Amino acid sequence: MENIISVKDMTFEYVSIDSKFRAIDNLNLEVKQGEFVAIIGHNGSGKSTLSKNLNAILVPTEGDIYIDGMNTKDEAKLWDIRQTAGMVFQNPDNQIVATIVEEDVAFGPENLGIEPKVIRQRVEESLKSVGIYELKDRQPHLLSGGQKQRVAIAGIIAMRPKCIIFDEATAMLDPSGRKEVMNVIKKLNKEENITTLHITHYMEEAVQADRVVVVDKGKKLLEGTPKEVFKNVDLLKKIGLDVPYMTELAGLLREEGLDIDDDILTVDEMVDKLCQL
Repeated sequence: MENIISVKDMTFEYVSIDSKFRAIDNLNLEVKQGEFVAIIGHNGSGKSTLSKNLNAILVPTEGDIYIDGMNTKDEAKLWDIRQTAGMVFQNPDNQIVATIVEEDVAFGPENLGIEPKVIRQRVEESLKSVGIYELKDRQPHLLSGGQKQRVAIAGIIAMRPKCIIFDEATAMLDPSGRKEVMNVIKKLNKEENITTLHITHYMEEAVQADRVVVVDKGKKLLEGTPKEVFKNVDLLKKIGLDVPYMTELAGLLREEGLDIDDDILTVDEMVDKLCQL
């Protein structure tokens, strides 16, 4: 599989009149087409700055980012880059622009100059893919947080991106809303083969990814499968991150003398292991 995202020796600095802050420090990252990658890090680690660079809202101070072979510094390619890598933000209210759900989902394709017949088909397919087709005539402000976020995701899907970047898209939702959105994210990744970059501070969401990248002080600290990354309990806690509840429980049970693996991530895995014991 080819890389759809390539971050090469990237540095980003916020510069003001009297100060300079390095938010990303010589970062390298590659994401293959169809992969589901979670990026985690505490507040101020640089993960949201990275997401804005991936969508060319910001451009690197040094180094380069390639989205499907296009350099984000190439202004002539901005439109194509944002079509290829759609972005879903933390607050869906900042992304919803119309007063009716289906009109909002149609907004992006309309701006791409797509013919009305195709737009209608895309809107219908997008709303069905996120499970809210029955809400197409509703006003967005009457929806729940999870439903609004699904409208925002449908609006991105209607533009047919190869990749979607979720920038803490579940942060403002309750547990039910987070579960809704995560189900949609996994469905799009596995069934539609849409490359997914999920920036989150919820470890239970990160364990559902194919690969986890840990960012700290603008640098890539750890990278690997969820089992490989979450084995590093002490290191993760040292930089201010939690670990999945079941990983934490496994550690406590080992301290009590039980023969429990150190790479347990989910309730099902814990139940299986305890039954074996």
